[in-house]
Amino acid sequence: MSYCNCDIDGVKLHWAQFEPDLADEGKTAVVLLHGLADSHLTWRSVAPLLATDRRVLTPDLPGSGLSTRADVSYTLEWQAHIMARWLEAMGLTSVDVVGHSFGGGVAQMLLLECPERLRRIALVASGGLGRDVGFWLRLATFPFMVEHFGQPFMAFGTRRAIGGSRLHGSAADLETLAKMNEQPGTARAFSRAVRSVINFRGQYRMLLQRAHEVDELPPIRVFWGEVDALIPHKHGDALVAATEGVELVTFPGAGHYLHQQQPEAFVEALRAFLDAAELPRATLRPASDVVAVSPMDRIARGLRGRGRGRPGAGRNRET
Repeated sequence: MSYCNCDIDGVKLHWAQFEPDLADEGKTAVVLLHGLADSHLTWRSVAPLLATDRRVLTPDLPGSGLSTRADVSYTLEWQAHIMARWLEAMGLTSVDVVGHSFGGGVAQMLLLECPERLRRIALVASGGLGRDVGFWLRLATFPFMVEHFGQPFMAFGTRRAIGGSRLHGSAADLETLAKMNEQPGTARAFSRAVRSVINFRGQYRMLLQRAHEVDELPPIRVFWGEVDALIPHKHGDALVAATEGVELVTFPGAGHYLHQQQPEAFVEALRAFLDAAELPRATLRPASDVVAVSPMDRIARGLRGRGRGRPGAGRNRET
């Protein structure tokens, strides 16, 4: 394993890189993307198991881990743009992307940024597949509270929120992550990233809102812990129901950090997906490019439509 840094559009990105002892030239490099307020450390048990025969890269998303915390938007689009530029700078023309939680949302947005570089996508307890989300994340969207006043509490929050969810994660890694999150600018980056995908009613940025914009989706597989208390397992079921060619792999007894709680089983299931000789591409079922919305959303959209002189007009194309 080696640690690397490079500058992408004024942002210093940090990542851990695993090179196999006996590389298989037929194996595509794998990029593992972590979730909110997390880092490359979340993959410590997974990356070496994957790297026996392929290159594995575990970047710290901007504003997280050992990457810099610039005063920028941290929206999903911006994160995906930076990661697409990083793939370009690394000369990675074809990669498999594995995204956990918020990292799953970034992986989805890469479909719009650089679809030609994505061979396969694995979504692990991913955001962007349904509205429900843990209450503490909804609370973090309270207007600018975390951004302006949350920095002194980021280490404590890391130990409480992430430590409590991981259950079986390394105590040493959790303490290292807490210290990373003490760095100035972490609360700002976290708050802006959260607000770009979540409001007090839950997630409002969905894969199916924009999947129809991609000419050809790659093979996609979903991995979920059966007892995930942060983002419910039913979101994976909903994606399977809305698409063809997408499969859901469930891990009994695992929660949101299934890749830490059951690393060997997770890598075995992930390898089966990545190493399969042929897989169908994901396709949308008829009418599934329109995300189901709540009655309150329909009312709000109708009011906005009447304000534009088009009562209840159109489907939501906000991103």
